[in-house]
Amino acid sequence: MLVLLPPSEGKAAGGSGAPLEPGTLSLPGLAGARAAVLEELVELCAGDELKAREVLGLSEGLRGEVAKNAGLREAVARPAGEIYTGVLYDALGLSSLPEAARALADDSLMVFSGLWGAVRVTDRIPSYRCSMGVKLPGLGALGAYWREPMAGVLPEAAGDGLVLDLRSSAYASAWKPKGEVAGRAATVRVLHSRIVDGVEKRSVVSHFNKATKGRLVRDLLVAGAVPASPAELVTALRDLGYVVEAGGSAASAKPWSLDVIVTQVH
Repeated sequence: MLVLLPPSEGKAAGGSGAPLEPGTLSLPGLAGARAAVLEELVELCAGDELKAREVLGLSEGLRGEVAKNAGLREAVARPAGEIYTGVLYDALGLSSLPEAARALADDSLMVFSGLWGAVRVTDRIPSYRCSMGVKLPGLGALGAYWREPMAGVLPEAAGDGLVLDLRSSAYASAWKPKGEVAGRAATVRVLHSRIVDGVEKRSVVSHFNKATKGRLVRDLLVAGAVPASPAELVTALRDLGYVVEAGGSAASAKPWSLDVIVTQVH
């Protein structure tokens, strides 16, 4: 099972340790593309601050992120699972997982990134600011930039098991499962169900969508569930108490679409 996650906008900073060693990151086939993005981002942020803030979409209050990016090569690197924060990662709670569940997380979780392409939660990276929606002056839109490098390495990383895609649309643009891999991929949408005047109304949730996805992944990990297909994923989630409606079939070469229905948002 390979679980594809979005990063968080905010990231943990500080700590102690050695700086980034690019050669130690997972998916070595992305090394050249990573080096090119890192070089341009550092150069951009070490130059004109106003231009860097404009390119990165940063407000005056986030000007410190520019200086942080300029020092990426010397900054402390920590496991990506400690760097990414926010609603999804709080609900996932990597640091509090039981030992077996954490080992499964280390093997199966992959976080997409505008700067690194994709990393595993064990990869040591510094805190940075560069979303997939950024358009760098030299390399262009990062979502499009990463498509070719990703296409060369992600199918192998996916292996022959389930691909559970929990990314937001901006990060999904960098790699879309195709062919045989697409047939065993599944995306998840969280819908809030409520009764209004005796009629069920459903709506897509945003903030709580992230929390539900984090809890969903945590529950799978703690249960030791390793579904090999979207159909097995549906069964595993239902066994865990989730209400799931599935769209897809084993004969299709397209990713399954799963709706997780919640009656409370928290």
